[in-house]
Amino acid sequence: MILTVTLNTALDITYRVPSLKPHASHRVSEVTERPGGKGINAARVLAALGHEVTVTGFAGGATGRELRDRLASQAPGVVDALVPVAGATRRTTAVVDARTGDTTQFNEPGPVVGPAEWATLQDVYKELLGSVSAVALCGSLPPGLPVGAYAGLIRTARAAGVPVLLDTSGEALRRGVAARPDIIKPNAAELAELTGSHEPLRAAQDARRRGARAVVASLGADGLLAHTPDGIWRAAPPARVQGNPTGAGDSVVAGLLSALAENLPWPDRLARAAALSTATVLSPAAGEFDRQAYEKLLGQVAVTAEVNAA
Repeated sequence: MILTVTLNTALDITYRVPSLKPHASHRVSEVTERPGGKGINAARVLAALGHEVTVTGFAGGATGRELRDRLASQAPGVVDALVPVAGATRRTTAVVDARTGDTTQFNEPGPVVGPAEWATLQDVYKELLGSVSAVALCGSLPPGLPVGAYAGLIRTARAAGVPVLLDTSGEALRRGVAARPDIIKPNAAELAELTGSHEPLRAAQDARRRGARAVVASLGADGLLAHTPDGIWRAAPPARVQGNPTGAGDSVVAGLLSALAENLPWPDRLARAAALSTATVLSPAAGEFDRQAYEKLLGQVAVTAEVNAA
């Protein structure tokens, strides 16, 4: 079983409009609502790929109840181990311009989590680690949690002998890297913020020096860069695509974790992750992937080694 942790879960709402114009009223042509947050998005993809997966994190208030109901109905195969909190789960709203394919995102901050609620989550997490093959720690920290929350969860996973992937940003990423996760998955901006370098290869090497065993950086339309103990690779889809990027990075996490669980070599992990990410952009709903596009893209992703890289 694979475990994903989403401390700041969300109800993802996607609006499609014919054309997004500032200072104007819009008629929404289509609305979709999905249980969201990075780890939940990844879990839904993992389940669709045939893996047993459990999600934990926080859920509270009317939005939290709606999230859990939709998780049960829209994410078959995903086991709900979310921890209740007094505050209300956040909503994220994506507005998709049908004319251009561009997406505008609005993210609420999330509920304030108290010390007792955080302690309960840590107890649930420790218990779940006893039956999982890998864990992903994903997304932002809700208000009230210590900035080193992910670092603590990483140390707990390492003590249990469970491989851990970290996908977060800012100071939470900085603290987490120092706890020596097996993989981190920043985007280009997050990697630059962590290391101070805007050259992805140099920044990935620096992130490994800071404690990450492997770095897989999402470079947007340019695909993925992986700096690992086994080598350095780039993985690129065959062509640039337009669509809704919400959840594309989470599909990278799902691809990496599923391939890790299947003991695939790094080039195959990256091909799967890149194909899933691109197929997610092509899906009309946030955090889902177009299966036909994924199966077609899987054989078209170019994975190349950095021969002369240090």
